Amino acid sequence: MPATRTTLRRSLAAAAALPLLAVALTACGYGSEAAKDDKVAPAAKGEKVDGLDTVKLGYFPNLTHATALVGDQEGIIQKELGGTRLSASTFNAGPSEIEALNAGSIDIGFIGPSPAINGYAKSKGQSLRIISGSASGGVKLVVNPAKIKTLDDLKGKKIATPQLGNTQDVAFLNWISEKGWKVDAESGKGDVSVVRTENKVAPDAYKSGAIDGAWVPEPTASKLVSEGAKVLLDESTLWPDKKFVITNIIVSQKFLKEHPDVVEAVLRGSVNTNAWINANPDKAKASANAKLKELTGKALPPKVIDPAWPSIQFTNDPLAATLRAQAGHAVKAGLLKQPDLAGIYDLRPLNKVLKAESEPEVADASLGVK
Repeated sequence: MPATRTTLRRSLAAAAALPLLAVALTACGYGSEAAKDDKVAPAAKGEKVDGLDTVKLGYFPNLTHATALVGDQEGIIQKELGGTRLSASTFNAGPSEIEALNAGSIDIGFIGPSPAINGYAKSKGQSLRIISGSASGGVKLVVNPAKIKTLDDLKGKKIATPQLGNTQDVAFLNWISEKGWKVDAESGKGDVSVVRTENKVAPDAYKSGAIDGAWVPEPTASKLVSEGAKVLLDESTLWPDKKFVITNIIVSQKFLKEHPDVVEAVLRGSVNTNAWINANPDKAKASANAKLKELTGKALPPKVIDPAWPSIQFTNDPLAATLRAQAGHAVKAGLLKQPDLAGIYDLRPLNKVLKAESEPEVADASLGVK
């Protein structure tokens, strides 16, 4: 079982994925919103952490959730849990994972910033805490090269985003606004036609000519490239240090209060997994793909996973300083009322783990619990 720990550079201020409409769904994943059957790993030998039999973990079968994929596949998270079993459930959309967290069906989850912010705001700050980062980047604007050769050529074209108000949708709307173009956020009509298209549908929509390009996460971007599209813009180039959060780790406040040692153990597993991924990128890519095949029945082909994998950075830093800016983008687009994000982070358990590993602590941008 891999256990190599390498020094991880602390991510600095960047920008994160974006808050969404209170009524909008989040499309970080592919397919339906239903959770798949739980996968319970056999418990490692040792004492149960905090006397708990099982900890229930949720994540998406996505490359941007590779910390969870690899940590589960390689048993790195389970190792830290000793005799407490890791029970994993997979989801294909943020709202269903938030609902599962609120219902107690999962205790801890890997999820995009938009549903985390939405869930926190809708519960008036009572449901969850963000306790760690997981991944940055992995979002690209890909286009039909026969129709679009420069960024200015996007005017008048049909560009897909996963869903109204989701992370990539707000990012694209903000980019359009900064170009000085006008688009009605709700309808998507304007100088650019923003066509809300599920990630799993986007490749066929591109092949049929229904869309001229898409602002989408991996591996959808690379799937479109495999169909002849070209990468016109990597979203990371728009942010300081080319970093913006795409995946965080959340926990229910009730579980955090009742089982802090279990939360700390899962975070140790996540930190160790990120260290192993960064030290062994090729092995980690293969491990993530093996888990994807187990969960979805189909591995990603090399022409998709090979270009997608290096565009994602795996980091423990949640890049908290970006949340205010991202909320501002959604508010400016008219998709979100200004949320109160005070207390959305509790990074104390993570910083305890990082300190023990002689790694730099991460900041909550004054959005942490008091």
